[in-house]
Amino acid sequence: MTLLRSLLFALLFYALTTLMVFPGLLVAVASRRGISRYARAWGRMYLWLARVVLGVRMRIEGEVPAMPVLVAAKHESAYETLALLALINDPIIVLKRELADIPLFGRLTRRHGVIPVDRAASAGALRAMLQAADEAKAQHRAVLIFPEGTRVPRGRAPRLQSGFAGLYARLALPVVPVATDAGIAWPRGLMKRPGVVTLRFCEAIPAGLPRKEIEPAVHGAINALNG
Repeated sequence: MTLLRSLLFALLFYALTTLMVFPGLLVAVASRRGISRYARAWGRMYLWLARVVLGVRMRIEGEVPAMPVLVAAKHESAYETLALLALINDPIIVLKRELADIPLFGRLTRRHGVIPVDRAASAGALRAMLQAADEAKAQHRAVLIFPEGTRVPRGRAPRLQSGFAGLYARLALPVVPVATDAGIAWPRGLMKRPGVVTLRFCEAIPAGLPRKEIEPAVHGAINALNG
């Protein structure tokens, strides 16, 4: 039964996502805010399918930030990525440049608002990221980052990527860490398990802290459910 549900979820999600791409291009041309609302609807569709088809429900602890902040989240699965897109109002998302370069989908992400990160981490790539951060701050929008850099298996807690500290300093915004245990129900691969995924929005950490303070504070907070 779990396998059948997982297959049905994958079929429905990717079919509906494909159907949403082309209308999304029209929405993107008409309105930048419109594509943000469209993306939020996509995230909510994902959560609805997860709940109805897979029996995966979401539990929110703490308060979802309403003001422009830097949201630093644990990344164990695709679940929390789209859950945060659905929950946070109009966030700019830090993501790998190759995702922002995917035909059609990449155009939608750039229209929505992204800060692309180059894995090469060259000086030019860093300057481009910081310039995008300046533009994000000027728009008075929240910024969503997965500071460990990539999706990690349940139980792993790699150190934060160096770009996080640079972005934190450049934005000069409070940080709201987000811990999750999504990897339990949503491991890598096709098979998903029924259960409850917790998203814990931790207390905001003020802007302006030195790197030696902000990095351990964020690392500890986002891994609070990593038991």
